[in-house]
Amino acid sequence: MSISVVVPVYNSELSLPPLVSRLHPVLKSLATDYELILVNDGSHDRSWAVICDLAARNNWIRGIGLMRNFGQHNALLCGIRAAKYEVIVTMDDDLQHPPEEIPKLLAELNETCDVVFGTPEKEQHGLWRDVASRLTKLALGSVMGAKVARSVSAFRAFRTKIRDAFANYQGSFVSIDVLLTWGTSRFGAIPVRHDPRPISASNYTFRMLVRHTLNMITGFSVLPLKLASLVGFAFTVFGFAVLVFVVGRYLITGTSVAGFPFLASIIAIFSGAQLFALGIVGEYLARMYYRMMDRPTYVIQQQVSSNKGED
Repeated sequence: MSISVVVPVYNSELSLPPLVSRLHPVLKSLATDYELILVNDGSHDRSWAVICDLAARNNWIRGIGLMRNFGQHNALLCGIRAAKYEVIVTMDDDLQHPPEEIPKLLAELNETCDVVFGTPEKEQHGLWRDVASRLTKLALGSVMGAKVARSVSAFRAFRTKIRDAFANYQGSFVSIDVLLTWGTSRFGAIPVRHDPRPISASNYTFRMLVRHTLNMITGFSVLPLKLASLVGFAFTVFGFAVLVFVVGRYLITGTSVAGFPFLASIIAIFSGAQLFALGIVGEYLARMYYRMMDRPTYVIQQQVSSNKGED
């Protein structure tokens, strides 16, 4: 077996050396050929200098530096496209994903599974981060259409050939888990140990996770449009029921419904429903606008490895 490990890096100069020292013996015991691809996603600290040093001293490490911060999934896509071995493992740079758990993922990667997620045995985040994470997984379930969506994790292993399904994808909004569904429907998940983050704090906030969820839903699914149609249909039925009530009351009692309060309430309800639907349509138009601008998924600034030197 040959393995490519892809790690997106953002402000992690302190965690990279211990990650490499723990990862090396694991890969050496598992694979005949292996590599580590570190993708620097516009870090503001010395992460790139550390990557260059690690790559210069280890011929199995390659570094890719992006022009700016494009986002975790964009950086992952860059590394995935650069991988050259038959199995790809993705993991975070903060030591929350123990390298020693990689054999469990690979053991599940059999003839019935093309993608295996390492689901945390116990979440190591705070309350709001956990809430946002669950919200993201629920949204991902509607996009992926797979039961395993609720078990997704950034700690994953999959067959490299799956990337052929999204080789030509150029959108600026990226969700690796959604892109993987373009190539296979054979997903699996296994509980693995996730450690507390030992150095600094997470770069992901509740707001960022919610924004990623919204981008994922509107960028890869038509579910919001279906929801807008359902809301429109529901309020059409409601409006017809109100009309029947008003006309029936007049025919039966000879009196009409009280004017201004009733009319104001109906207008407010229908206006809100219309604005809700227009907002959803606007989100999709924005996605089309960004695609028409042809914004890049990522831009590589430089690459480094022990056998090629620095570009």
